[in-house]
Amino acid sequence: MAQPLRLLQRLKSPTGQNLLSLYGVTAANYLFPLLTLPYLARVLGPSGFGALAIVQSLGQYLSLVVEYGFGLSATREVARSREDRARLAQILAEVLGARLLLALAVVVLAYALGLFVPALRANPALFWAGVFWAVALGMSPVWYFQGQERLRKVAILEVVAKALGVAGIFAFVRSPDEAHRVLLLQGLAALLSSGVAWGWAWREVGFILPTPSSALRGLRSGFSLFFFRAAVSLYTSANAFILGLFVPAQQVGYYAGAERLTKALLALFEPINRTFLPRLSHLARHNLSQAARLAQLIVVSMGLLGLLFGGGVVLLAPLLVHLLLGPGFGPAIPLMRILALLLPLIAVNLALGLQWMVALGLDRAYNYITVGAGLLNIGFAIVLVPLFFQSGMAWAVVSAEAFVAMALVIYLHHLGKAPWQGGGIAPR
Repeated sequence: MAQPLRLLQRLKSPTGQNLLSLYGVTAANYLFPLLTLPYLARVLGPSGFGALAIVQSLGQYLSLVVEYGFGLSATREVARSREDRARLAQILAEVLGARLLLALAVVVLAYALGLFVPALRANPALFWAGVFWAVALGMSPVWYFQGQERLRKVAILEVVAKALGVAGIFAFVRSPDEAHRVLLLQGLAALLSSGVAWGWAWREVGFILPTPSSALRGLRSGFSLFFFRAAVSLYTSANAFILGLFVPAQQVGYYAGAERLTKALLALFEPINRTFLPRLSHLARHNLSQAARLAQLIVVSMGLLGLLFGGGVVLLAPLLVHLLLGPGFGPAIPLMRILALLLPLIAVNLALGLQWMVALGLDRAYNYITVGAGLLNIGFAIVLVPLFFQSGMAWAVVSAEAFVAMALVIYLHHLGKAPWQGGGIAPR
């Protein structure tokens, strides 16, 4: 009786409420793509689906430029300044100003890419819809509510906006020529939820007009973690785009279908990432031994979940491809079984890196590791894709993720700051 009562009390705590809210958003993020994936795979076909995947891959990378790592760095700053309304208003101004500058840079960069990349130049409507989606996605202020450990209301907002976007896809996307509407509708949904959430944040702490100096302060504060996110995306978000530089859209479609079905399970780790980073950051500063114990629990839990999910993907790949992608996507089956190796690797890497190292302030070391993995991914792709096509891309991604896992374990153990070593000396 005592154990259920303790569990209920923890779920009623701010951390427990955030976890439940984020699992609600995650359930929606998991369900909505599964609803649209079979429809889009059949309506667009492998070639059209591949063209969409190439632009989405680039759009995810561009959205990370606009997001700029504030999902980590600004969350940490908000968590440290919860009681200081003036500082919170200043953080909002710094982040907004920085993101407006970054959005402008993204549009200029996209224009240049559209001139030189044939896969983007072939469908300008799809390409620019992807740029709009990327900017809208990157503007979200969910980091503010995450740092406050008050995510319930903004989580509901995100679910409603995404549901509207999904409904729009079923209503307005009926042929391969209308693929651009997918990204246009998703961009409008993201813009709606972001605009409302920014209004809520300003109502709490007040609005400060961003200035060039505040925008530059924001850029400086988030640079190290932006560098990390940009490096990570070289072997996570950008794979379909990289593959599209070497092979036709149809083969990209096979890879993208397999990757999306496999990585859909990664969404189940996201609530843990968002919920426990503020808690670990606080404990790492005030009670390092307790932080290390929590980090150990996170590593073990996420690792076991990753193994379970990976095994399920290997066994169920033929059924999942047939049901969710259709008979035209048979080549995606062996790709799913290769990519299943990512699930336990990414789970452990998120726990050790994104949770523990960021909480300890080891951002720079984490950046070096992820930059190395991103460069390895590109190098492996250049060598393997011309020889093995989409299978080569899958092995390149798995190899890069395995490198990250080994590097994180070796580095933390060498410093004596691994969770199983008690975390070492508290960060300043």
